[in-house]
Amino acid sequence: MKIAVIDDYQDAFRTLKCYAKLKGHDVIVYNDTEKDPVRLADRLKDAEAVLLTQQRSRFPSAVIERLPKLKLVSQTGRATAHIDVEACTRRGIVVLAGGAGRPHTTAELTWGLILAALRHIPYEVKRLKEGRWQSTIGTAVQGKTLGIYAFGKIGSLVANVGRAFGARVVCWGREGSTARAREGGYEVAASRESFFGESDIVSLHLPLTKETRAIVTRKDLDLMKPTALIVNTSRAGLIAEGALADALKAGRPGFAAVDVFEDEPVVGAAHPLLKMDNAVCTPHLGYVERDSYESYYGDAVEQIVAYAGGKPINVVNPEALGKK
Repeated sequence: MKIAVIDDYQDAFRTLKCYAKLKGHDVIVYNDTEKDPVRLADRLKDAEAVLLTQQRSRFPSAVIERLPKLKLVSQTGRATAHIDVEACTRRGIVVLAGGAGRPHTTAELTWGLILAALRHIPYEVKRLKEGRWQSTIGTAVQGKTLGIYAFGKIGSLVANVGRAFGARVVCWGREGSTARAREGGYEVAASRESFFGESDIVSLHLPLTKETRAIVTRKDLDLMKPTALIVNTSRAGLIAEGALADALKAGRPGFAAVDVFEDEPVVGAAHPLLKMDNAVCTPHLGYVERDSYESYYGDAVEQIVAYAGGKPINVVNPEALGKK
């Protein structure tokens, strides 16, 4: 099969163990993101299989309808909201998506961002290279209130580390989330207002859905202390568009650490947060780690191999099987 792998920014796919399993197939790897549907379709016009790297590119009907040779889409991870599955089904294109993620990688990055922001690490590194010695005074985690919004797989790991560091951990979220937090021995905030108002650090760990989009409002941010930090390693859409930059300019909260943006990839430093001294930003590195890549890409390759062998696995749209 002719297989196209898209959005492999680091050109890592060909260095992974799973790459050898595609021997005998014609594989082409693209390292940049093409957002224009027509140009993306032209890039993939000869592909029989497309391997999608997370949700880095949308795969809408405008692309799908222009790919007459395409037989399957293999997704890294389980998310398919960025794929027009109905359009794929109409065209007889099988969508394969499965495999579990590695929550530890995002939890680790979350703490990297928290400590980087609280101790001004990026700034101090820059100043030291410029010949200066100690320019700021940092803030400790011990004794502070760490707010975990959504006590799921990642949120629980972040909470556990916060407890180990001596923070008071307070949780918020829907009933199932707060129930899990209580079962884990964690405090649940008395109200949404107290959660945002009392937390010295707020860390967001919700999936982005229709229900959670813009769930954190400017009003929520205005409740935060001028010394507080908000951290987002989940999805930018959880915070109302433009609210975070405006809130940081107003001084509540005083700081932000983010790994996610509304429109990715961000190139040319074209985002307001990148111009703000009170924001620490990373380019969506939460799952970008060697073992995580081996897991995500490994599952996606297994899906392609199984399909090629006539025994497809993790089929999202079984009604597409046999159409093409």
